[in-house]
Amino acid sequence: MRPSLTHIALHCEDLDASIAFYRDYCGLHISHDRADGHGRVVWMAEPGKEHVFVLVMISGGKTRPQPDGDFSHLGFALESRAQVDAIAARAEADGILIWPTREEAYPVGYYCGVRSPEGHAVEFSFDQPLGPGAGESMLAHADA
Repeated sequence: MRPSLTHIALHCEDLDASIAFYRDYCGLHISHDRADGHGRVVWMAEPGKEHVFVLVMISGGKTRPQPDGDFSHLGFALESRAQVDAIAARAEADGILIWPTREEAYPVGYYCGVRSPEGHAVEFSFDQPLGPGAGESMLAHADA
């Protein structure tokens, strides 16, 4: 048997702000919410994928801003360049845009980066070989 990636867990200083960010920017919803002796633990997932992959957020953490040049991030695929542009414009207005939209060679594609409340970079991309539109993207680049 080989392992299967099921979740990423992050400590959050302001759990409610992180929940709102991942709900409003990423389209995730709460699939599990509990309080125990260690604090509050919330699982968030894409609708319909609650049993495939979740983002686990744990209260009581510290915000850890990433230093310049650190490109560690969570990645979310979008269905169009226009959706990436819309996220970037919204993030700029909210003061949390960290990577303006840019185009890079395949397989990176078109993307922007947004700072989450817990300090992590979150990438929103289009034209990568993952997520929505991946089949079209892979076929287009195979012909090139």
